[in-house]
Amino acid sequence: MKTFLGIGLGPIQTSIFLDGAFRGGFDRLVIADVDTALIESIRANDGTIRINIASNTEVTTETISGVEIYNPTVPEEAAKLVEAAAMADEVATALPSIAFFKHLGWLKEGFGKEPDRRRFVYAAENHNHAAEELEKEIGSFANTQTLNTVIGKMSCIFPAEECVRRDIPTLTPDADRGHLVEAFNKILIQSCDGLSERMVQGLYDKPDLLPFEEAKLYGHNAVHLWLGLYAQQNGALFMHEMADEVDLLAWARKAFVDESGVALCKKWAGVDELFTSDGFAAYADDLLERMVNPYLTDRVDRVCRDLERKLSWDDRLIGTMRVVLSQDVFPNVFAEGAAKAAVHLFGKDVEKIRAGFEALWGVWNEEATFVWLQIAPHLREEI
Repeated sequence: MKTFLGIGLGPIQTSIFLDGAFRGGFDRLVIADVDTALIESIRANDGTIRINIASNTEVTTETISGVEIYNPTVPEEAAKLVEAAAMADEVATALPSIAFFKHLGWLKEGFGKEPDRRRFVYAAENHNHAAEELEKEIGSFANTQTLNTVIGKMSCIFPAEECVRRDIPTLTPDADRGHLVEAFNKILIQSCDGLSERMVQGLYDKPDLLPFEEAKLYGHNAVHLWLGLYAQQNGALFMHEMADEVDLLAWARKAFVDESGVALCKKWAGVDELFTSDGFAAYADDLLERMVNPYLTDRVDRVCRDLERKLSWDDRLIGTMRVVLSQDVFPNVFAEGAAKAAVHLFGKDVEKIRAGFEALWGVWNEEATFVWLQIAPHLREEI
């Protein structure tokens, strides 16, 4: 009997790993989650959920059945999860952050019951070293491969009333929310021995994920935020409102291809077809179209949330500028976006903006000064 275990039931879990496991033909689909109301609604619906898939022409619905769901904070249900972990062949963690790994003692206990069982564990948290952090918490086992992932898939959670307004189903008839995800489903994972025998569908392995992680963070994520900042300034509620802004999208493409793309293609030359001029341009064009997909209805405030994190030293705007500068390219367009974000976060006083960056970056050395000098001229346009 083949068992899939998913930890967390957000849209990344439902649309990638649970859906991929359902299509892959597992005998058991087991989910761990702590949302009591959601658990009860899935049980009341005989373990069946529905997810909504946005292509560039329509929204369709997929059904996943046979889902068992248990709450690890309830002792008798935690015991069932321990047994499921012991027998699991493939596991996917899709938690809000790696900080939640500290609550996975039951997973460690389950693996310990069958320490020699071969397992593939996919760590889908938005962290470049999620797999390593997970192993720190639960330990390593000889035949358990804990793998990082690169998930360039956009998704939304809508409350039930919004689902009614959009005429799309909630996860179950009684659930208080629905999942809407884009149709894109090429998810990258680390390579390891025996991975060709995995059953979860839609996963593509690469021997080294770091170049692709950087393409996502310093390409996809950076431009998504850049575009979101302009959308926010223009009073837009949804990203698709930018679809007809031809000049703005051309400027976003310049950042994507001529700044991020040129730098990453220099840095990772020869690694993959993605890191060629044609490959990266195709990657950028595909993503720019997806970012303004009217059927996804991605909220601008979601894209622009948590600016302190997104302006930090290694994240999507400043981190991108640093990578671009390291390859002797000047990030003029990204610097515009960083200036826009800085004024939104710190206000219009230049000294306060500089102090805000210093506090966020935790460093003010020669490199920080150079990055600041790219941003400072653009502040005049925002103040």
